[in-house]
Amino acid sequence: MTLRFGYWMPMFGGWLRNVEDERMEASWDYVKRLAQRSEEIGFDLSLLAELNLNDIKGASAPSLDAWSTAAALAAVTRRLELMVAVRPTFHHPALLAKQAANIDHISNGRLALNVVSSWWRDEAQQCGIPFDEHDDRYRRTEEWLAVVKGMWHEERFTYEGTLYQTRDAIAEPKPLRKPHPPIYAGGESETAKNLIAREADAYVMHGDPAERIAPKIAEMEERRRRLAPQAAPLSFGVAGFVVCRPSAEEAQREVDRITNVRASAAGNANFQQWLLGTRLDQQIAIEDYSVSNRGLRSELVGTPELIAERLDRLARAGVDLVLLQFSPQYEEMERFADEVIPLLRPGRKTSVA
Repeated sequence: MTLRFGYWMPMFGGWLRNVEDERMEASWDYVKRLAQRSEEIGFDLSLLAELNLNDIKGASAPSLDAWSTAAALAAVTRRLELMVAVRPTFHHPALLAKQAANIDHISNGRLALNVVSSWWRDEAQQCGIPFDEHDDRYRRTEEWLAVVKGMWHEERFTYEGTLYQTRDAIAEPKPLRKPHPPIYAGGESETAKNLIAREADAYVMHGDPAERIAPKIAEMEERRRRLAPQAAPLSFGVAGFVVCRPSAEEAQREVDRITNVRASAAGNANFQQWLLGTRLDQQIAIEDYSVSNRGLRSELVGTPELIAERLDRLARAGVDLVLLQFSPQYEEMERFADEVIPLLRPGRKTSVA
C-alpha cells in the first residue's frame, strides 16, 4: 500500500491556538503559492476546511471561504486532489451537487468532499442558519447525501425526505470522477460511525498513534461489511501535526513552545463549544487544545527517520492517507518533502522551485 501525503490548507492562518503569528496568512496569495508548490514536491491532496468564522485564531480573525477557494485552486493546479469540507446545514444538497460537479470539471476530476458536522452554535446563529443537535445533524446528513448522490447519478432525480425534497431535478454535467467524487467523513459517536460505514467512501480520524488506529480501522471495516456489504471497502485517513528537526531534543523544544497554552488564547471559547458539540472516544488533553485535530497524538515529532518510521507504522495499520499540519506551513512542508518523503518513497526527486 502506498501512503498518500495530504495536508490541511491553512484557511485560518495557522493551526496553533496560542501562537498569534505563524507566518502563514489567511490569503489567496499564500494558499495559491502553497498549493502549486505542494504538488511539485510530492503532496497528493489538500483538505480545505469550511468555517465562516476563524476557529483557531479567534472568531474575528480572517478566514477563507472553502468553496470559492477550491474553485480557484482547481484552475491553477494540475495534480493535487482537492478535498473540500462541506457542512450540510450550510448548503442545500441539490445546489451543492451542481456546484461540486462544476469544480470537478474545472479540476479535471480532482474534487473530493469531506462531509462535516456543524458543531459551532455561535457561527450558525450569526449566519441565520438552523443549528441541529448532534444526532439531528446526522439525520440531516443522511438525507443530504442521498440527494447529492442522486443528483450526480440520475438523469432526473426526485426525492421526498423529511428535510429535503426535489422533483425531476437535473444536474448536468455530471462529475468527471466515477462513480462520483469520493466522500470522506469522520466522527467517533455510534451515530456517526454507522452513517459513515453505510454511505461514505473513506473514514478520516483525528490524530492517534498506529496502535490506537489499527483497532479503529478493524472496527470500521467490520461495520462496513455488516451495514453495506455490497459497497467497496473504505479507505482510511488520519490527521497529524509534524515537527521535524535534526534531533529529538530540538523537536521537543518546539513542542514545548507550541503547547504552552494560555487560557486566554483567542480560540479558547471556540474550542469549548467544539467539545460541547461533539462526542469523542477519548478525553482531550491540554496539548490537544493547542494543536487542532489532536495532531500531536500521531507522534510525528522528532528526526526525519523517526517520523518516517511512525508513518510506516500507520500505513501498516491500514492508513491510506495522512492529513498533515505544519507551522509555518510552507517552510516545514519543504523540510518534510526534502527529509521525510524520500525515506518512504526512495528515488523521489523534488521539483526545482
